[in-house]
Amino acid sequence: MRYWLKKYLPDHAAIHENRALAPFRNTLLHPRLWHLNRRSAAGAVAVGLFCGLFPPPFQMVSAALCAVIFRINLPLAIFTTLYTNPLTFIPLYVFAFWIGGLILGGESPFTAPPEFSVSQPGDSFQALIGWLGQLGWPLVVGVLLLATVLAVLGYVAVRVGWRYWLVRSWQRRKRH
Repeated sequence: MRYWLKKYLPDHAAIHENRALAPFRNTLLHPRLWHLNRRSAAGAVAVGLFCGLFPPPFQMVSAALCAVIFRINLPLAIFTTLYTNPLTFIPLYVFAFWIGGLILGGESPFTAPPEFSVSQPGDSFQALIGWLGQLGWPLVVGVLLLATVLAVLGYVAVRVGWRYWLVRSWQRRKRH
């Protein structure tokens, strides 16, 4: 599984050669940020799933910071945040709002999300931020709870999947 993932993730040589990242070379070239094993991959997926529910400008930055702090695979943590995109962002936040409403109880006014205008994306983005701000505490609690559940499920799924892959390869090797 490690070799399959390495085909799609950048290596540390690309970071070393990037001039814009020169001030951060000592931090970003730490070997554990680029090493891929079941622990670092599971941690990276968990961090990516958790940070993926943050508002869009902060997703990848927060995943990168968490990867540096926890010394897990940096590219995989950043890549995993991409599960939230324009198609999945609103349904995930509506689901999080529903979860937050169940946890906090009471009635919260839910209004439909604003329409997205291709001709004015800046105004559409501001309208979306305003809409999210009106939803308040049920949304915040729901997002944090959903992010935590997704992170735990992602961690367990990678650990179990990696172990399954490893046992299957041992069995194949034993048969041959």
